[in-house]
Amino acid sequence: MEIGIIVGESKPHEVMFEGKRPVSAGEYVVLDDNNGKILGLVERSIIVSDALGKNIRNYTEALESKIVADANTRDKSYRAWVRILGYLDLLKKGRAIIPDVPPLPGTTVLETTPDDLETIFAPSEDEWARVGSLLRNSKVEARVNIDKIVSRHAAVLAMTGMGKSNLVSLIAKRMAEIGGTMVIFDYHDDYSSLQIDGINVMDAKINPRLLNLDKLAEVIEIRENAQNQKHVLGKAFTDEVRSKQGEDFWETLIANVKMFTNEKSYREAAERVIDKMDDAKKRFKGILDPGLSDPTALIQNGKVNVLSLIELTDRQADIAVRFYLEELLDDMKRATRVKKGEIDNKIPVRFPAPVLVVLEEAHVFVPKDEDMETKYLAAKIAREGRKFGLGLMIVSQRPRGIDSNVLSQMGSLAIMKMVQQDDQAQVSAASETLSKDIIEQLPSLNPGDAILVGQWVNLPAFVHIDHVMEKKIGTDQQAVKEWKQINRLKKATKESTQAMIKKGYLKD
Repeated sequence: MEIGIIVGESKPHEVMFEGKRPVSAGEYVVLDDNNGKILGLVERSIIVSDALGKNIRNYTEALESKIVADANTRDKSYRAWVRILGYLDLLKKGRAIIPDVPPLPGTTVLETTPDDLETIFAPSEDEWARVGSLLRNSKVEARVNIDKIVSRHAAVLAMTGMGKSNLVSLIAKRMAEIGGTMVIFDYHDDYSSLQIDGINVMDAKINPRLLNLDKLAEVIEIRENAQNQKHVLGKAFTDEVRSKQGEDFWETLIANVKMFTNEKSYREAAERVIDKMDDAKKRFKGILDPGLSDPTALIQNGKVNVLSLIELTDRQADIAVRFYLEELLDDMKRATRVKKGEIDNKIPVRFPAPVLVVLEEAHVFVPKDEDMETKYLAAKIAREGRKFGLGLMIVSQRPRGIDSNVLSQMGSLAIMKMVQQDDQAQVSAASETLSKDIIEQLPSLNPGDAILVGQWVNLPAFVHIDHVMEKKIGTDQQAVKEWKQINRLKKATKESTQAMIKKGYLKD
């Protein structure tokens, strides 16, 4: 069905058309060019009324102009700007060829059909997984290429409450369905209640025996400027101590520190270090595990592994995540060399197939202006991981706070509602695919809506993401409902107590 005609100046990558009806940003249209049908994406549209223009000065004049506008069928202008994506038939074959000569003014603009779009946005190959439907054409599925997430990395970026964790949960669900290996570093305990088959939930653990002095001091929360305490810990943290496992590690370490209580200049520092270790052992009993030889030992192949960081401080979480990432990368490198026959498999390879790592709250672990343990490893995986089958997905509500070098290496992006201009600018700089007009659409997206760009989709896609029913945590709190429920219980309890007092079963 015809919906408009190209007018004004045409360019090989962009045209403008005058429509018969209003059109929305995110709609796909077909330009009926003489050299073949061309698919385009509406990136911006406006509605203009000649009678109801900017120069109206008061309500009476507006009312009179409205009457004129209603009576004049030529009054409204529905104008849209379209990015040319390529010849439709070639796009269906996976080839994006932009026409050398732009469509002529006067070219007819047609509505797209599901048949036009399904081959492009919902390929049937195994590596493509459904994540939702096209925002402006809900009959057409939207799928993403899982292979490209693992090999080229991805980022999920949005304001709080716009559906980031829902999309990650959906990808986790799809990974579980195909027996893929995924590791989610769960900063806010968003995924522990994800009720899908093939999920493995555990606490992230730190083996203190494998840390260097500075990291061990951070883990047991010795302040950076407490030089005497660090000196005592350094002298006590010997190779003999590192060889001890389980409780023997702590007992030997504390015994070594106690020797400094006989030295006047270090007595107070030694006592403080012992207090710090006793406190850390109690508070982080389930996290600090000197009996764990390999921090990746509990990660299972073919599962969605959720590593909870909820009990860790920011510094502990940073150290723990860096530790896991380093072990994963080393193991994937070793697996690659074994496959190539470069080395014998003397040390067992834990992960013979690709692994996708998800880093929640990426602005905390990969910050722009701060050196963090995780930041170094994340940058290394972003650069090298694809060669060894280790993919990285970063998730954040503060793109402006993420290191730009890491973000720029994310080959695919899911961008949801975003109103801060600093966030928009950072996202725009991270992807050449995002035009100024698309960036300007971000504040108008609704919860669950996303713009998918990059290598995991054939073309930029405005998508409504499917809701994951199996995700029980992460939605907005229903405070009023819960308060009312508590008050009803209090009232019922009070009435029951009064009735029992009245009957003499209880004393007032």
